[in-house]
Amino acid sequence: MAKIGYIQVTRRCNQKCRFCSNPEIERDISLKAAREQIEEFHRLKYRGIILTGGEPTLFDELPEVIEFALKKGLEVRIITNGQRLSDFSLMKRYYDAGLRTIHFSVHSTRDKVQAFLTGNKDSLKNLFRSITNAGRLRMDTMINIVINKYNSDHLDEIVITLTKKFPFIRHFIFNNIDPTMNRVSENPDTVARLVDFELSLHNALGYLIKAGYSFRVERVPLCYMVEFAEYSTETRKIIKGEDRIVNFLDDKGKIVQESFYHGKTDVCKVCTYNTICAGLYEMDTYYSSKELYPLFLDPRPVIRRVLKSD
Repeated sequence: MAKIGYIQVTRRCNQKCRFCSNPEIERDISLKAAREQIEEFHRLKYRGIILTGGEPTLFDELPEVIEFALKKGLEVRIITNGQRLSDFSLMKRYYDAGLRTIHFSVHSTRDKVQAFLTGNKDSLKNLFRSITNAGRLRMDTMINIVINKYNSDHLDEIVITLTKKFPFIRHFIFNNIDPTMNRVSENPDTVARLVDFELSLHNALGYLIKAGYSFRVERVPLCYMVEFAEYSTETRKIIKGEDRIVNFLDDKGKIVQESFYHGKTDVCKVCTYNTICAGLYEMDTYYSSKELYPLFLDPRPVIRRVLKSD
């Protein structure tokens, strides 16, 4: 099983996204603590780690963390908003430390929407420069998209625009918004109904398959991604029996997630995908169980495809 752990290296940030799941606090990890967490992932035989934040490029000792993790035989990735990496020299510094895989957070390729969501009028311009820099270095480039009310109608447009402009992008991750975090509670307008993004997500995933790109989707019940069930992050972890460790810099501390099931309702009980579907996150708090419906399909082909894949 290819397990990936998470380490927050900073909670400082240079944007203010309306749906941020880890709002800014003035806190960085110590190099000693980062090494200890890396040592633990090594002992647990994790394949790799993702360094996140906040905005990890604001953490001055990031190259040292990258180098130490690589020495321990772990693959290393970062998730970045791409604002500072528009400076090629900084991107090259991480590359020289050994970084080869990078996730860019892009929430719209419409300039005004990206600016509104991030609180930064230059966000998309800087992102495009940063992705260009990653391409210059031939880095393994991935895109993280938070599904929200303001991009729910053009997820397909986002992936088409990015793959046309940057054909070297390899992988996309769609995360339905986590409404439990501080910024979303302050900005409930960012939460989309499942039906709001159903069509554009379907079109986006269909396009990616035809174009030969890989992807994953999180916090979306399988009744809203029927043809793409094997690409659900939770479904894959349920089938493979994987866990996930996330080391936070706030009071949450170390979280070991061993269950990937969310809310279930009566229609789920008769759904043949029930055992491999996570259900609905924050059911009947932010998302309505009335939007769920049962599937009557054989789950065994999905299970076989997941078990055969990485």
